[in-house]
Amino acid sequence: MNHQRLHCYGLLLSVAKKMPKLIASLPRGNYYLEDQLKRALSSALLNLAEGNGRRSRKDRNRFFDIALGSIAESASVLDIVEAYGYISASKQDELKTLLRRSYAMIINLKKADLIS
Repeated sequence: MNHQRLHCYGLLLSVAKKMPKLIASLPRGNYYLEDQLKRALSSALLNLAEGNGRRSRKDRNRFFDIALGSIAESASVLDIVEAYGYISASKQDELKTLLRRSYAMIINLKKADLIS
């Protein structure tokens, strides 16, 4: 599959692999944060993969835009989790750095699409 060769896909997948430990650390009663984070991160990965498989530039960029929104949503959930004191600022920064890098790479994929 082509999406598996994208570095941004690998970065997002590495964030997803860190989620079970983070989610396990959330106190009971925060299912909504767990669910939102899982859905947003899954959406980012799925839309990146689907967009990369599209032939038309318009379709590809539409899915990439959805992935970008989902990455932003994931980062916002991490902000909330850190604000509530459920994770350290350094752990939040580590995860958000990976999200920012992925976000920038997807933006560059969209720009490259406009050039070619």
